[in-house]
Amino acid sequence: MTEPAAHDPSANIGVVGLAVMGANLARNLASREGNTVAVLNRSPERTDRLVADHPEAGFVPTSSYEEFAASLSRPRTAIIMVQAGAATDATIDELVRVFEPGDIIVDGGNAFFPDTIRRERAVRETGINFVGAGISGGEEGALNGPSIMPGGSDEAWQTLGPILRSIAAVAEGEPCVTHVGHDGAGHFVKMVHNGIEYADMQLIAEAYDLIRRGTGRSPAEIAEIFAEWNTGELESYLVEITAEVLRQVDAATCEPLVDVILDQAGAKGTGAWTVQTALALGVPVSGIAEATFARSLSSRPEQRAAARALPGPEAAFVVEDDAAFIEDVRQALYASKIVAYSQGFDEIRSGAAEHRWSIDLGAIARIWRAGCIIRAQFLNRIAEAYAADPELPVLMAAPYFSDALSRGQGAWRRVVAAAARAGIPTPAFASSLAYYDGLRAERLPAALIQGQRDFFGAHTYRRVDRPGGFHTLWSGDRTEIEA
Repeated sequence: MTEPAAHDPSANIGVVGLAVMGANLARNLASREGNTVAVLNRSPERTDRLVADHPEAGFVPTSSYEEFAASLSRPRTAIIMVQAGAATDATIDELVRVFEPGDIIVDGGNAFFPDTIRRERAVRETGINFVGAGISGGEEGALNGPSIMPGGSDEAWQTLGPILRSIAAVAEGEPCVTHVGHDGAGHFVKMVHNGIEYADMQLIAEAYDLIRRGTGRSPAEIAEIFAEWNTGELESYLVEITAEVLRQVDAATCEPLVDVILDQAGAKGTGAWTVQTALALGVPVSGIAEATFARSLSSRPEQRAAARALPGPEAAFVVEDDAAFIEDVRQALYASKIVAYSQGFDEIRSGAAEHRWSIDLGAIARIWRAGCIIRAQFLNRIAEAYAADPELPVLMAAPYFSDALSRGQGAWRRVVAAAARAGIPTPAFASSLAYYDGLRAERLPAALIQGQRDFFGAHTYRRVDRPGGFHTLWSGDRTEIEA
């Protein structure tokens, strides 16, 4: 280790990277009793500005990695809040240079979990602990209390646990943080969280689009519908802010802001990572996938312009009973939302099995109840479902969700059918319903696919009446042989 500059090791936690998220997290840490926070940024001006703007925080400002390390009590603990990728690797290298065995480096960014696994393995060889921690809630959460999903070693959790519990959001008296698992488990769970977020947002957007096109109501009127929904089983952060977005009027045009915003949705990669990982694991997350693809489709203006001449339904979309239709959309939204969370938890279970992580699915539901973007009332029901049966094979089969789907499936089917007849795209609603029907089907046409695969590629198939693999000699007398 490089000899550090003389400095009083008075800080128990440090933050490297003081853009908005890092600065807000540092302020959150400093506001909690027992924490003294050292801060470091690549550009010293940002450090100076943070310290000057918030003298009440008692920050320990540093201008080099040596000074930063010297300011921290042992085991030194640093949270990295820098841009994912090369900047993260460079920051880790600098901290490894000045830290010692037993110290802790925490990556609080949105890293892809295989990168976290790689980094943890490399850093572990130095005797230093590396933790990948998913932090949800955006800028507000970082400042006032996020949902935190740390991975890493049991040793690191002993030091980190009290610190992270001190800054996490609180739901029903419980801090929204748990030790998710080892190496990349924390960033894996945060990735899936973001995938569910994609699906949830797309479903809400489809519900808005259906109501607007079907009833002709204005964004402000639809805002009141979402506000009412937020008082019932759909209560959630995303439904709450949807009402706020729909109420907003553009100052320049006096038009509803939602009509002024370009209809091309951005994505930062976590949705795609969720879908790619699910494909590798063989886990169907069709609702999340369609939500991710819907963003991609929205961002292809040339293709959309060229396709506007394509024919659509001749009949106009007519809703005979506005109130009944709006209630159908509400129930379809809730049913599809259940599917999105069920698919996400399936992926977490499969990822845990693949990477030998011991992930408590009920605990994940509990730490998502506050501080994160997908916080919702029914996460309590998810936690209860896994408490009753930790080995629950599919969340939708839990009594509470099975009953909700039973009540809502008629409305769900009416909405998807009406949208198809009217030519209104509802990829997340429709794929969620197809997934639901696929799971509950007694027999699927996959048998034909297996026959086709055996015909052109001799891939073999299994039979319903006896064990083993079989292959048909499709030429000649088409004899079946055991593979």
